[in-house]
Amino acid sequence: MPALTRLAHRAASAIRALERVTRPQDPEVAAALRQRWAELPPHVKHRSQTIGQRIAGCEGTHGVFPKCDFACTPCYHSRDANKVRIDGEHTVSEIGRQMEFTRRVRGPGQYAQLIGGEVSLLGPDDHAAALGAMLEHERKPMSFTHGDFDYDYLRRLALNPDGSRRFDALAFAAHFDSLMFGRRGIPLPADERSLNPFRAHFCAMFARLRREHGVKSHLAHNYTVTPRNVAQIPEVLRTAGRFGFHMFSFQPAAFVGNERRWKDDYGALSADAVWSRIEAGAGGRLPYRLFQTGDERCNRAAYGGWVGSRWVALADDRDPRDLRMRSALFGTLRGIDLAAPPAVAAARLTRAFARRPSSVPIALGWSVRFARRAGLRELIRHGFAPVTLVMHRFMDAADVGEAWDAMENGDEISDERIRETRERLEACSYHFSHPETGRLIPACAQHAVFDPEENARLARELPL
Repeated sequence: MPALTRLAHRAASAIRALERVTRPQDPEVAAALRQRWAELPPHVKHRSQTIGQRIAGCEGTHGVFPKCDFACTPCYHSRDANKVRIDGEHTVSEIGRQMEFTRRVRGPGQYAQLIGGEVSLLGPDDHAAALGAMLEHERKPMSFTHGDFDYDYLRRLALNPDGSRRFDALAFAAHFDSLMFGRRGIPLPADERSLNPFRAHFCAMFARLRREHGVKSHLAHNYTVTPRNVAQIPEVLRTAGRFGFHMFSFQPAAFVGNERRWKDDYGALSADAVWSRIEAGAGGRLPYRLFQTGDERCNRAAYGGWVGSRWVALADDRDPRDLRMRSALFGTLRGIDLAAPPAVAAARLTRAFARRPSSVPIALGWSVRFARRAGLRELIRHGFAPVTLVMHRFMDAADVGEAWDAMENGDEISDERIRETRERLEACSYHFSHPETGRLIPACAQHAVFDPEENARLARELPL
């Protein structure tokens, strides 16, 4: 009997564990979503808002490795960033402290960017330890880089010394544009086209890593937009869009960071002008109002992918049926973490739709519409390669500083531009953890207000 009792206890424990891991929504995530929705300003509380309805937002690291070995125009780092030495122990301990706080405030399973200066200046073991610290606190890390490292570095990051896998998957965001100076083999790019072999090589390293060692990857491409290279966006997207990147983020330049590297009138570029160039590269209209993250003046995103030579949107923000699909999606998949092993993700989806069976015909109707838009024959012939197209617009440091001071002091703002800046800060989807003060700071405030003082302090504590 004792043996049978122990067996029964083990079976019951396994069933409870299976129920927890396949639960559609984690209670902590549900609480974090409710809190995020409550914190949002009224002007972004609408049906398309993903924050508070689907995700809690995104996080980044700060003050962990500010040094970079490139010279870019513009550069968002403060003047003292390159006076701070790379120190793996500092990086890992500080990341752990920041991620512990965001885990407590935002719940598990949120996206976090391993960002600061150039991440590949960390040794492979320190880089791996930094990712490990983020995973330990149940974040989904993505390393931000200029991409100028070789396969040996990537292999040593991904694998243990004995050749076994450290990670089943890696996520990287690589920045490639002709305003970046110092890349090996092309220190002064003549134009964007000349960087295509380097973009292709970056993706090829990760394809090789998966082929040789089974480590999967998710790759994003970042691109700073100025009047010098805005016209080249379509060609970059048409060409590099097939290299293996899963996201393209185009970021109009702002007057923030090192003012010695400001070369153009960045204010000459409107959001619509940049977005029209992205649309030209995709080959048609990009529906960005179906899902909105934060403030539309900060972020636009179109979800879809390549079907043969065409980029096809997953849904159309002008189609009432797709709008109903969005509402069903938010209701059914609210806070569900699908970045899990396929069997677990399938179980979570099954339980989610079982709770809301009315979403099943809506989802089926959407799948039929998408197949028609893409062309069933083309889907069968070419498949679907998902690529999300994004525009992120940062704000000028002077405006952010003035708006932030007003927010901190509770002052009224009469200037329309500064009032808009404040509204965008209040709706920010991307924050940095400050556990010493118990606050999450919006990204633009971090770069404009906090980075200069922080990097000056680090230059004293971690001098070269």
